[in-house]
This record gives sequence, C-alpha cells and structure tokens, in this order.
Amino acid sequence: MHGQKQILVVDNDAARRQQIETVLAFVGEHFLSCAEDELINVFKQTANVLTVIFAGNVSHSAAQLIANNPRCPFVLHDVLDQNAVANYANVIGELSVPLNYAQLTEQIHHCHQYHNKLPTKGQGKPGSTKLFRSLIGVSKPMQQVRFLIEQVAPTAANVLVLGESGTGKEVVARNIHNLSDRSNAPFVPVNCGAIPAELLESELFGHEKGAFTGAISSRKGRFELAEGGTLFLDEIGDMPQPMQVKLLRVLQERTFERVGGSKSIKANVRVIAATHQNLENMIKTGDFREDLFYRLNVFPIETPALRERKEDVPLLLQELVSRFEAEQNSSVRFTEKAIESLMEHPWAGNVRELSNLIERMIIMYGDQVVNVSELPAKYQHIDVDEYEPEYPEELQEREAINELFAGFDYDDDDLSDTEEVADNSQSAEQPAPASVGVLPTEGINLKEYLADLEVSLINQALEQHQGVVARAAELLGMRRTTLVEKMKKYDLQKEK
Repeated sequence: MHGQKQILVVDNDAARRQQIETVLAFVGEHFLSCAEDELINVFKQTANVLTVIFAGNVSHSAAQLIANNPRCPFVLHDVLDQNAVANYANVIGELSVPLNYAQLTEQIHHCHQYHNKLPTKGQGKPGSTKLFRSLIGVSKPMQQVRFLIEQVAPTAANVLVLGESGTGKEVVARNIHNLSDRSNAPFVPVNCGAIPAELLESELFGHEKGAFTGAISSRKGRFELAEGGTLFLDEIGDMPQPMQVKLLRVLQERTFERVGGSKSIKANVRVIAATHQNLENMIKTGDFREDLFYRLNVFPIETPALRERKEDVPLLLQELVSRFEAEQNSSVRFTEKAIESLMEHPWAGNVRELSNLIERMIIMYGDQVVNVSELPAKYQHIDVDEYEPEYPEELQEREAINELFAGFDYDDDDLSDTEEVADNSQSAEQPAPASVGVLPTEGINLKEYLADLEVSLINQALEQHQGVVARAAELLGMRRTTLVEKMKKYDLQKEK
C-alpha cells in the first residue's frame, strides 16, 4: 500500500460506516475509517489522503479541518446539516443514499483530478520550482506537459518526446531525469543527427583498442557513461537503419558489446528519445523500424509549439530576460504594445527564436524600454504611433546652424586660391557648401533670418517634388514627420 492514496471514512454510526467500507472494498479502493473524535489524529498520521468522506454530523472541529486543508478534497454522505461546510470549495461533492456505484466512482475520479490539477502542484518537492523554471507557462498544453513529466518520472518507462525544433525537448528530458530516482546519476545527451553514421556505434557503445584504424586505446561509449542514469537520444529519426537494429537489441536485452569486443556489458540506463519528425510516416516509407518505435514510444510527451500557447509569451519574456540579466548583467524591458505584437508572431523557431530576439534587443537597447517600433520589422504585427520628440527652439536653431555651416573647414587658411579649394572639393566628390551672406554692419535678427531661410528651403523642396512631403523630406535630409511639424509651425500648405 506504499504510495497508494487512501480514502478516510469518518462516521460515528458504526453500521453506516461499515456499509461505506464494504462498497469501497468492492471497488478496490484503499481506505481507513474512524469515529469523529479520532479524526484529527488519524488524518495527521495518514499519508497520501485522497479524500475524506464525512457521514452523519459535521462538527466544528471537522469544519476547521476542511478549512485548514485546502489541498485535500472532501465528500459528504448522508449529512443533514451542510451549512457549516457549504462555502468551502474543497467540499467537492455529495454521495447519495443509498450508495450508488457509478456515483461513487465518479466522485473518486473527481478527487484524483482535484489532486492532479492543484495550482501549486509540484512545489512540495525539493528543487521543483527551479526544475520547472524552464517549462514556464499557464496554458493548458504546458500544464499537461508538466503533469505528464511528474507521472512518468518516478517510473522506469522509456519516453519519446515529440515536438518542433526549439520547443524544449531536451528540457523535458532533463526534468524527467531530475525528478526520477536516477537524478544523482549522469544525464548523457547524444544528438544522433550530428554524429556520422560510421562513428555512431562507437559513440554509443564504445570500442576496444585496435577495433578500427585510429582506435589506439579502449573507450567507453555513452551507454557506459550514463550507467545508472539517463541516456537522451536527440533526433532519433536521423539514426541510420543498421544502428536502429542494434539499439533495439539493447532495449530488449539490456546488454551490449563494445565495437571490436565480445564481452557483454549490462546497461542499467533509462532511454529518453526525441525527434521533430513524424516517426509513423517514416515507418510507412521504411526509414524507421516499427518495432523500435514501439519500444521507444512507451510514454509519449508532445511539446507544444509557442504559437499554440501565445498566452505564455509574457511569462517567457520575463523569465528569459531575468536569465540574461543574471548572466550578462544587462536587461531590457518591453511595453505592453510590444508584448501584444510578440504574441501575434507565429514563432517558427519557438522558444529558441524568442530567446535569440531578447538577446538581440539587449545588445541594441540594453537597460531601455522597447516598443513596437524598436522590434525588427517581422515582429511588428500591430500599428503604434511612433513617438517624435519636440525639442526647444534653441536646440532646433543650433541644429539648423550646424547644418548650414556643415562642410566648411576653417583650418584651411593656408589655401589662398579658391579654385584650389573647389578642385579639392570636387576631387573628394563632396557637395559644394551652401553660400553664406555677408553679415551687414548694422547686424541682423538671426532667428528670423534662419526661419526665413528654412521656409525658403522647405518651399523649394516641395516645389521640386510637386508637394510630395516624403520626397521633400528626403531631399532635406529629415524625417517626414519632422517636415510635417515644421510645415505646421510655419503654416505652409502643400500645393494642390
């Protein structure tokens, strides 16, 4: 009975309590029973309580037990006054009188689901918060992945992790390993698609000295290195047919030989395989062995694509940014609109693509706030008005002066011949500087002078391009929005 969840029956009526016990024994459930005055002690001493069935009267102490244990579901049977516990969400149902087999099994199922779907499930295990950090998400697909990992991890079953590239298949495998009783032994990953076919056998099983040219000493393979732990075979769909046969033999017999050796070596290894390919289609085309597929596919787990769980993007952003901040001591933040835009992206590269984007944003806008306009073009899925700052007139005038006098070099006093200056400018393919009038003796109003000059240049640019503001702005070397603001400032109208 170790590890089995037990039902606790609480009833002061011995005859009714015995009736409930008989039905529970008939359906094969593990249970304990007691009178109400023994409830507190029995509840504390009972491990893995599935549910508590209250029959008859529910006292104040029993109501306190329900209130203090929100992680445990409670069921009522033949309780006349239910007002004391009516408002508790963990009182999940009531059994009819007389007991009904179908209703009882349904309520037991609800109790199991109550435990399976607990919002804080997994936090009671050491290191589980850190463990599932890489499986961030509140979406149903991610909740299902975490649930499947917790179910299969304590067993010895082979696992096949399916999913697109970048969805975190190796992360799932590491979580299974870390939650298993093999967590203190090695986790050894092998990418079957990255190792040449002729070297894969030696890589997996090792080789003896002299087994082939270049084998100058004996060498352990990945199976031996993973002894007592977990061997993760990534991209199993790329494994060549001859190696599929040898892997199948190891999975069946749990023994193997090194290349060039004859001694059988026992393999105490759990195998987790992963692929982005459709192995069932590969079986039809003869590229993958059906018998190996069923050996590996004991417990399949499918990792969802990021586009199928868009509601997880904000949480993933927060988690990935925190990691980069810890690793690189630099961060970046995103506006709500930027996050909305990212949630609309199809994410062909999944979480890996999102991680790469964040790293790029940190490089470009470290410790700044990123809006939609700062995102690369392909990630801009919503329209947002771009902010164009308005600067004080003194700064604008200074900029105008700098633009007017740009190109002049006042260090060329030793060039007395203006033609030589012109020749040098032409040879360097530089545009001729704008002519500047001579300052009158009586002086001028520089602000008005610059404003008149700016209006004149804007009008000339508009005339040259028949009033097309975008073209005029390009000619003047400024943004379209900046030119529009200047036209408003000087009350200039486009030609119709």
